[in-house]
Amino acid sequence: MSTPFLQAKSITKTYPGGGGVKNTDLDIQPGQVTAIIGASGSGKSTLLRLLYGLLSPDEGEVQFRGERIWGPEEKLIPGHDAMKMVTQEEGELNLFAKVRDNISVLLPNTNVKAKQEKTEKVLKQLNMLALADKRIADLSGGEKQRVAIARALVTEPEVLLLDEPFNQVDTSFRDGLQEDIRQVVKDTGLTVVMVSHDPAEVLSMADTLVVFKDGEILEAGNPQKIYNDPGYLYTARLLARCNVLTAAEAAICGIKAKKTHVMLYPEWVEATTSWRNRRWVVKQVLFKGFYEELLLENKGVTLRILNGQAGKYGEGSKIALKVVRYLEY
Repeated sequence: MSTPFLQAKSITKTYPGGGGVKNTDLDIQPGQVTAIIGASGSGKSTLLRLLYGLLSPDEGEVQFRGERIWGPEEKLIPGHDAMKMVTQEEGELNLFAKVRDNISVLLPNTNVKAKQEKTEKVLKQLNMLALADKRIADLSGGEKQRVAIARALVTEPEVLLLDEPFNQVDTSFRDGLQEDIRQVVKDTGLTVVMVSHDPAEVLSMADTLVVFKDGEILEAGNPQKIYNDPGYLYTARLLARCNVLTAAEAAICGIKAKKTHVMLYPEWVEATTSWRNRRWVVKQVLFKGFYEELLLENKGVTLRILNGQAGKYGEGSKIALKVVRYLEY
């Protein structure tokens, strides 16, 4: 059997006030993006710090290539040497130095040519050549985050750990940065482990999705599969603004539920052109660019659905619905 790449073995880390990680096993596959999601306080950031070695588990251990990762009690500078972590903080950046210098400072001066080449390489990988000679103080939040990630990548780590890295980044910068990181993973075989609260990030970036709840892994696997068939209502609520109905409310939608709750993603409900059964009233129309979200009401039940024909329905319109799919919990 081959040695696991990065592995958590029955790790537990508890805090006096509660929270943390409970008896967790996790295998991180090399050359992939693994995303950890969960509600605030679920323990996902604690798990990331345990994987890096910034925290020591109370029980169990974390191994990298078969060797135990030392915690802060055993290592003078916490964190595994083959890994780098990036958070949403900007504390390590020199605000009055240029972008290029902020990146190259992490490399030794023993080979100046190699230092310059590695700096240029990471600037190209993250599409930052235009920023190279700007001061950090003159950059936007998204640009600063690119610099932080470039600083992590320039030392060529085997694992990049990202803790809510795009939380304060504008959408335009975020999308481009995500695409660049995916390309780096493809080109270099870099392993990325990220913590995020944004479903758009994890669904577009991750190869593996890990759902965390109350310090434990609830489910894990392919993001597309988990989105389309979440094993738990908790997961569905994390991944989308889904409709959650009681069995009685579901009956108003024509669903005969056998379990307590029914979940419908907005795209699983369609407005129809039928003149019959127009019982749903459009309460709000939310413009989203190339589509709209419609908030509908019928007998006290509210549904959120998607409409690809912008302007077709106005507030107060009455429409009929067709439920394409639903899940019960």
